[in-house]
Amino acid sequence: MSGINGWLILDKPLGLGSTDGVTAVKRALRAAGYDASKRGIKVGHGGTLDPLATGVLPIALGEATKLAGRMLDSDKIYDFTIGFGAQTDTLDLEGKVIATSDVRPTLAAVEAVLAQFIGPIEQVPPIYSALKVDGERAYDRARAGEDVVLASRKVTIHALHSSPARGGGPFATSANGGGVAQRAAASDHPSTTSLKEAGGPPPPPGEELSDVTLTAHVSKGTYIRSLARDIALALGTVGHVTMLRRIKAGPFDLSHAISLDKLAEFGQARTLEHNLLPLRAGLDDIPALSLTPDQAGLLRQGRVLVGIAADDGPRFATLDDSPVALVEVQDREVRVVRGFNL
Repeated sequence: MSGINGWLILDKPLGLGSTDGVTAVKRALRAAGYDASKRGIKVGHGGTLDPLATGVLPIALGEATKLAGRMLDSDKIYDFTIGFGAQTDTLDLEGKVIATSDVRPTLAAVEAVLAQFIGPIEQVPPIYSALKVDGERAYDRARAGEDVVLASRKVTIHALHSSPARGGGPFATSANGGGVAQRAAASDHPSTTSLKEAGGPPPPPGEELSDVTLTAHVSKGTYIRSLARDIALALGTVGHVTMLRRIKAGPFDLSHAISLDKLAEFGQARTLEHNLLPLRAGLDDIPALSLTPDQAGLLRQGRVLVGIAADDGPRFATLDDSPVALVEVQDREVRVVRGFNL
């Protein structure tokens, strides 16, 4: 049981909720001989990913769950496709169309507006979100037919640019050139064909696009659905998200991610704990602080270390290779932020 402390990074498939991902990990634990509920193994996710989104979903196990909150505060990187010509109430494929436009932007127009969304911006979240309004979730109020008004919030877009769509060309455009509304009527998940798959070069700057795929590196609290809505409005049209894929969350990217099939395979083969990323992986951006046995003992008791020669800021305190605590150093004093029982 002592080995079940660390991270599993799922490549979440379409249609699966984040809590479903946690359930899948618990199921794999049981198959591997560990019943999380009976053994007291905590399992949690490090950031909600909507069912209609795919990609990086960090799952924390054991003592790593103490770092899940920090994962929520981390930057994220997404690939996303904006379908032009229709806006839905949910700002994605799940909702009903509430506005339409015949305007389709060109590649040059898209490139021209992206700069205005880079840096600190004010963003109004979608009304179909988990934010609370007078103690109730905004999406519950919206589904009840209430007129939900959410205040704008400050977020930061660190980078925003056209995406190769992970194997496609610099832009992804619809295969048939039809409007978003018409394609949505034909399928719940209208397909897009990358230019590489279509075997052609990027569209000419003057050609109108039915949809476009972008990559965004964003701060915590950023709603990609709202960003897509606002980009479309800046282009003189309306739009909604037709594809959303998280390619990085904090230090974890798709190179760390495994499929649900691979997760089940690890469980059946009873190799799950041997395929965990270490607890340290969730603190990849924090310098280590090596401790003596006496210092480690004091920190485990919640004591403050004094006279420590280290720069101010967060540190990952270790005894040899064993994690002891996430600590904060200030004026040569070390205080525990999160202690690990290993």
